Amino acid sequence: MLHVDVRDNNVDQALRVLKKKMQREGLLREMRAKEFYEKPSVKKARQAKEAIKRKRKADRIRAVKMGF
Repeated sequence: MLHVDVRDNNVDQALRVLKKKMQREGLLREMRAKEFYEKPSVKKARQAKEAIKRKRKADRIRAVKMGF
């Protein structure tokens, strides 16, 4: 559970802190993903696409570390 203190009636700052906390915990991404129903076939395709994207990113990072 997220908890944000409002200091000196500064609601704008409290909202910024709340948004940062939600982003760190992945709540914003989760809320957007669950906003609409996603068919199982579409979900499976999206997850496969994300896995390929993660692998390519890891390969790029590994190549940079090895000096290619």
